[in-house]
Amino acid sequence: MKIVFLDRETLGKDISLEKFKTLGDVTIYEITDENQRLQRVKDADVVITNKVVIDKEIMDNSKIKLICIAATGTNNVDLEYAKLKGIEVKNVAGYSTSSVAQHTISLVLHFVQKLDYYSNYVKNKKWQNSETFTHLDVPFCELENKNWGIIGLGAIGEKVANIAKSFGCNVNYYSTSKKNFNSNFNSISLEELVKTSDIITIHAPLNETTYNLINKTYLNMMKDGAILINVGRGGIINEKDLAEILKTEKSLYCGLDVLEKEPIEESNPLNKVLDNNKLIITPHVAWASVEARRRLIDLVYKNIIDYKF
Repeated sequence: MKIVFLDRETLGKDISLEKFKTLGDVTIYEITDENQRLQRVKDADVVITNKVVIDKEIMDNSKIKLICIAATGTNNVDLEYAKLKGIEVKNVAGYSTSSVAQHTISLVLHFVQKLDYYSNYVKNKKWQNSETFTHLDVPFCELENKNWGIIGLGAIGEKVANIAKSFGCNVNYYSTSKKNFNSNFNSISLEELVKTSDIITIHAPLNETTYNLINKTYLNMMKDGAILINVGRGGIINEKDLAEILKTEKSLYCGLDVLEKEPIEESNPLNKVLDNNKLIITPHVAWASVEARRRLIDLVYKNIIDYKF
């Protein structure tokens, strides 16, 4: 069996791929650009991709039998054409729930606790020159009794909801699919959620319903001092509208781990407000704890083992 990894760099160099060598002849590429795809996969039985696109052209000109997506999302593979060609496509799910939930909480606490300000206060030697034992110039608050709104109450959203509840928050959610009827938490309309929440975290997929879901209209509805976090998919928040709001006097804090185009482009309007303490962006790492990436590799390995060659 010939196995080809197309974008190993996206899995992290600290994660071992040695066990795949027990399955056959393994070729590993750190990064694969569009023009390199066909040459690299044309003789492969199994292709493992995270973000490299596998389309009709690649399938028509190769011997691929199994495409393993090292992620949950499948938008980089033409699923309909793969089915037509009899090519099996396997993704992985559930491996990053704890990691994404943890990152969500970290982004929220970043704004709630004002840790950057207070850490810099000490690093800049202001505390050692202070006349008092404490310093309270930037107020921070408790999460208890705050309204926490969740957009997208899937596995990750529910995990975050339970953590928020443990902090003593009042948790509400909005189902973007209109198919989630989780009785453990209160379901409300998007408008009500946006208007009443102190904290809003997004855990929804990107589709026709959610694209630009949070735009200027909803951003303007948010409470003064609200915290908005997106760890779902880029494109759910309109980035141009968000950048404009963050430039105003409105007190809105935003943490993003996903953008519509990744890596961030120089032309992205959010670049112009990155020095603003109301915005923090992390480079799509919420999913990627060591444990999550190990689970991911184990599931990809299992998908190959389970395939009937």
